[in-house]
Amino acid sequence: MSVFETSRLILRELTPADAAFVQELVNEPAWLQFIGDRGVRTLADAEGYIRKGPMASYAQHGFGLWCVARQADGVPLGMCGLLKRETLPDVDIGFAFLERFRGQGYAAESAGATLGHARHKLGLKRVLAITSPGNTASIRLLGKLGLRFEKMFELKPGDPVRLFAIEF
Repeated sequence: MSVFETSRLILRELTPADAAFVQELVNEPAWLQFIGDRGVRTLADAEGYIRKGPMASYAQHGFGLWCVARQADGVPLGMCGLLKRETLPDVDIGFAFLERFRGQGYAAESAGATLGHARHKLGLKRVLAITSPGNTASIRLLGKLGLRFEKMFELKPGDPVRLFAIEF
């Protein structure tokens, strides 16, 4: 189900049919380094990840991590979307792309559209983002999107992250 589109991209809900794509994405070196190991090793694990994560979030909150696909051919490029974590006071934006699709503006395009969706369709007044301290590409992109660094904190003990925010 398409949530919204940009000039080049479709952001749509993830389904169990996306298991092979998700399995590949969550096991890429950058995901493992900056987001963490989700223990997704098989297609069944990936289906479980989709059902318990994004699909559960769609049902509970009306948003979640969406599949970012090219309009031209429907190829999944990455994920971008909104999350509501118990550990954060506001909704946060997240994104990750397969390595072969990085550096082509897809993250900026999808994240910018996601912030627009958060503001105009969902009526959110503030959106957060968290990054690992060394994730310079994401930090740079968050700045371009208008999010500003607020503070360092530990999302969980021993896991320092940088917190960014934008207010609409």
